[in-house]
Amino acid sequence: MEKANWSSPVEGFIILGLSAYPRLEKIFFVLILLMYLVILLGNGVLILVTVLDPRLHTPMYFFLGNLSFLDICYTTSSVPLILDGFLTPRKTISFSACAVQMFLSFAMGATECVLLGMMAFDRYVAICNPLRYPVVMSKAAYVPMAVSSWALGGTASVVHTSLTIQLPFCGDNIVNHLACELLAVLKLACSDISINVISMGVANVIFLGVPILIISISYMFIIATILRIPSADGRKKAFSTCSAHFTVVVIFYGTLFFMYTKPKSKDALGADKEDLLDKLIPLFYGVVTPMLNPIIYSLRNKDVKAAVRNLVPQKCFTH
Repeated sequence: MEKANWSSPVEGFIILGLSAYPRLEKIFFVLILLMYLVILLGNGVLILVTVLDPRLHTPMYFFLGNLSFLDICYTTSSVPLILDGFLTPRKTISFSACAVQMFLSFAMGATECVLLGMMAFDRYVAICNPLRYPVVMSKAAYVPMAVSSWALGGTASVVHTSLTIQLPFCGDNIVNHLACELLAVLKLACSDISINVISMGVANVIFLGVPILIISISYMFIIATILRIPSADGRKKAFSTCSAHFTVVVIFYGTLFFMYTKPKSKDALGADKEDLLDKLIPLFYGVVTPMLNPIIYSLRNKDVKAAVRNLVPQKCFTH
């Protein structure tokens, strides 16, 4: 491997990707391209129906529209680069382009964490305090809630990206990942990154710990309220209003926890498999989850299905 005496700012990085697995590159190129198209179509349709159908102008669907837009932005910030990397092994990316990609990916991920917490609170108020729901979740409340989630994610990303690009990078410029992922780039720094580590720890508390706490408490009250409903139909109806959100939360956070808490392998063969796994797991919450979100939210949602049917000309259903 060639070494260079670089000092920040560097000219660029080499994205290693799956260049060690050429067969997998072809398979994943097709799979990810198809999933990306489904993401654009599915989330695009959800955004359209939540904007155009007056019946969906409620806090829950407003948050859902934000989540769909977020998923499109999140995947668009990384998927085109990943696909290009599959076609161009050991792809070179400029320092500035890498910084932009790190900013967008972190901002979108952090915003989604906050947004999922706010959506849990919305479901808590809807089920546990239905009479007060129109007052508590008024437009004056839910719009600033959504805006603040974007603002928090963006601000945190500015901080972390700024701290990263100020680091000196010398020698190895190969990013052992599918894209310019923040943690993968930090490993290439040739100076003390303790400030970055501390700031990441604080971010984990704010964007993972706090939303999970809000989600957990909300669902404790939601489950307790549902269990007190005397009729089975009533319980089923109440649970159906939050089951989609709960499913998305389990998939999103479950994947994140699996990625950051799985044990490290010590043998060489296990390390190679672990290295491959470390690259593929982010694809799950970065591509698969955004693809599943519109499917999960519309599969058993009569309002969304009706809104989609209203968007499509009736001739499509009569012929």
